[in-house]
Amino acid sequence: MDLNSFLLASSIVALAEMGDKTQLLSLLLAAKYKTHHWAIVAGIFVSTVFNHAIAAWLGSALAQWVNPELMRWIIAGGFIALGIWLLVPDKLDDGEKTPIAHSSWKVFTITTSLFFIAEMGDKTQVATVALGARYDDLMAVVLGTTVGMMIANAPAVWLGQKFTNSLPIKWVHAIAAIIFIIIGLVTIFFY
Repeated sequence: MDLNSFLLASSIVALAEMGDKTQLLSLLLAAKYKTHHWAIVAGIFVSTVFNHAIAAWLGSALAQWVNPELMRWIIAGGFIALGIWLLVPDKLDDGEKTPIAHSSWKVFTITTSLFFIAEMGDKTQVATVALGARYDDLMAVVLGTTVGMMIANAPAVWLGQKFTNSLPIKWVHAIAAIIFIIIGLVTIFFY
């Protein structure tokens, strides 16, 4: 394995992920599933491996097929839609407690699915596409970008869990919604 490609990929993705929507998703999942942080971290890892492997091997070809202007509107619309959706209170937000019946397997599955979808068109996925096109050692690229994602997101799960114990989930959703909507608007006007 090419250590330089691995270290470059890890560094680029860890920096790009800081403050990213998937890091915010880590915080939200930690708030919702306070006793399942290992399932969340495992879901992030599995999702990232699959997503970034696809990006490294097929992303450059897909990027050539989609008009960049159309992609900008799709990404912006997705951010704004997610922001609006976060403003709609969950049933659990109305004073109910998170059901004890949530298994780690369900939390893992939810996390894996949400992260895979959230990474589609994300800047770290685009970085993985570029790194996969630039470097021949795709294994180093995929492992490096995965490590970078874990460096940025795993701490958010544990820190988020402590942070959300003192902050109501409604506030976390409202803050997240505002951030997602702002990202969507920035994407429309400055992308």
